[in-house]
Amino acid sequence: MAKAAKTAIKTKDQKAAAEAKNWSKVIKAVRSPKTGAYTFKEAIVHKDKVKEFLAQ
Repeated sequence: MAKAAKTAIKTKDQKAAAEAKNWSKVIKAVRSPKTGAYTFKEAIVHKDKVKEFLAQ
């Protein structure tokens, strides 16, 4: 069933499928100043903005 859905995406709107490849899910570990424990910050970012997100 997953094959059919994947094929449907490619055949219906190839432009949107190609644009989706330009986005990435980025997960950054952030240390809490109060407790010292790590938390994770997640975001879906355009591939050109990944370094900016990680630098924050």
